[in-house]
Parts: sequence; C-alpha cells; structure tokens
Amino acid sequence: MKKLLLASLIALTGCASQLPRIDNSLVSKGQSSRVRFVVIHYTVSDLPLSIKLLTEKEVSAHYLLTDENEPRIYALVDENRAAWHAGISSWKNYTALNYSSIGIEIVNPGFKDMPDGRHWYGFTERQMDQLVALLKQIKERHQVAPENFLGHSEIAPQRKQDPGPLFPWKRLADEGLIAWPDANAVAAARPQYEAQLPDIAWFQKKLAEHGYATPQTAVLDEQTRNVLVAFQAKYRNSKWDGVPDAESAAILDVLTATKPKQ
Repeated sequence: MKKLLLASLIALTGCASQLPRIDNSLVSKGQSSRVRFVVIHYTVSDLPLSIKLLTEKEVSAHYLLTDENEPRIYALVDENRAAWHAGISSWKNYTALNYSSIGIEIVNPGFKDMPDGRHWYGFTERQMDQLVALLKQIKERHQVAPENFLGHSEIAPQRKQDPGPLFPWKRLADEGLIAWPDANAVAAARPQYEAQLPDIAWFQKKLAEHGYATPQTAVLDEQTRNVLVAFQAKYRNSKWDGVPDAESAAILDVLTATKPKQ
C-alpha cells in the first residue's frame, strides 16, 4: 500500500513538473483584434424568452439589449470568443462571420402580419442611446471600419430580415459610426439613372462590390431581389420592394464610388 501511495505521489509530482512555464513579459507587435465586423439583430421575442434562447440554446450573442423602460445590456459572450449569431454568412471576401464579428441582439418583436400587410416594430430612443454608446466602445476597442457595422439581413439576405426596415441606420451614421451616402451626391447622380436605368447585371455587380453576396446572372431572380431588399431597407427605408430603380442606382453609385479597404 505504501509503495502504491509513493508511486502515485511521484506520478503527480511528475505531472506538475510538466506544466508549461509561460512568461508574459514580451508582447508581439504583429497582432490585431479578431473582430472585424459588428452584426445587429432583433430577437423576435420578449425579454424573458430572449434571455432563455440566448443563454440556454445553441444560438448566442455577445450582447443583449433589453426593451425595458431603462434598457440594459447583458454581456453574454466574451468579445474574445465566437458567439453563434451569424450562421451561414458572408460580407465582401469573408465568410462564416461568427469568427470575426461581435453580435448584438436587440429585444424587438420584429414584425406582425396583419390583413392589411406586414407591420414592423420600431426601436425606442433609449434603446438606441444605449446601442450607440456600446457601438462606440466596440469601435474604439477593435477599430471596426464604418462599412463593417452590418445588419443580419446584409450578411444573410436570402434567409434573414433583421434588424428590419425601421432600424434607424441614419442615427448611427449621424453618430459617426457607419458610412452613409452623401445626399447631394445621390441627387446629382440620380437624373442619369432616371433617363436610363442600368441593366440587372450592373446592379448585381455594384451590390457585390459594396459587399453583398449577390448572384451574377444578369437576371432579376429572387436571390437578387432579396439582396436589393436588404440594401434598400438600410439606405432607403421608405421603399424596400427589391425592384431596381433610379434612386437605388444612384445610392449604389455613390456608395461604391470610393471602394473601402477590404
């Protein structure tokens, strides 16, 4: 018995001696944050169910913004870890954005289908105040480029619609967080497209150049319409029917005039 205990002690001592000796006194210059994108979602559920889904199920997000009178932000996943919020996704030359993004879920019902059509739910000013403050912190921590603050519908236009057409992207632009087409430049570009609307191939090329995963078929198919809906809902939420028109062309022209760094 004594021999057995001695052997066990020696084995444990041997294991302890094999622990890695890590010296943290040096720091490599060649590094950057893993975070390149921020993706905004709505939960399509109330607060209790949102918490349950995001903490007990497979889906997750880095942050959950509540819809309380005084909204608060739950930090659910460390920013240095991947949260499972984006699913099959792409933007520009990047895919599987769970691994390069921060996901933010906002408690919001999304929409309700009524006899007279689909009704969308808006976001409160207090929610937006909290979101803007959070986004500014994230931008500072990770140096996220303005063109990389995105909606779920932009990185997955064939299957997602959030955060929906009532999300106030212009507020984020006014806060200096996201890129936005100059209104005067859009107005100047529009007449040429009123005179002659570009063909579908032009729209597909420009949408892909901006960042959307877009078919290059030269045909206005359902997939291209879905991409146009996502684009219009963000930059022109007065009309988001997926139909190419002069205003959409002018906005695309201005946004892609100076192509952002990948």
